[in-house]
Amino acid sequence: MHPVEIMELMFVGGTIAVIIIVSLFLKGKWRKFCLLLALAASIAFGLFYILRPYWIDTQINKKVEMLNVYLTEHYPTEEWEISTVPHREDGNKHLNPYYISVTFNNEPDVLYEYWVENESSIFQRGYSTNKNLDMLEHMENELE
Repeated sequence: MHPVEIMELMFVGGTIAVIIIVSLFLKGKWRKFCLLLALAASIAFGLFYILRPYWIDTQINKKVEMLNVYLTEHYPTEEWEISTVPHREDGNKHLNPYYISVTFNNEPDVLYEYWVENESSIFQRGYSTNKNLDMLEHMENELE
């Protein structure tokens, strides 16, 4: 389990524990309300925790499609391979799953990182290689 997940669980667990402890000092309708609030918070967090990876997968798939269109427009004669972070696997939780890696077939030693916000906002954010910068064929000048 990743440290961020542990902190999330501690925060939500602490919040629910506080609500339950407060409900012990209340009576009648207010106690029932606090216990229902704690139950609702538990269910909401459980749903969030279960559905979040699927939501991330959906967003990544949309961004990969947008990046494919972008690359087709900017490099129509090129071929490439797109890879994403396997964010569900252990050892990859610290990586940002929204960075999309592209390796062009005519430049297999270079890995370009793209950030996709929407169809009109796609940025090349980085690269990874042992080559000199002058040798990079697909480096876009607007690296930020």
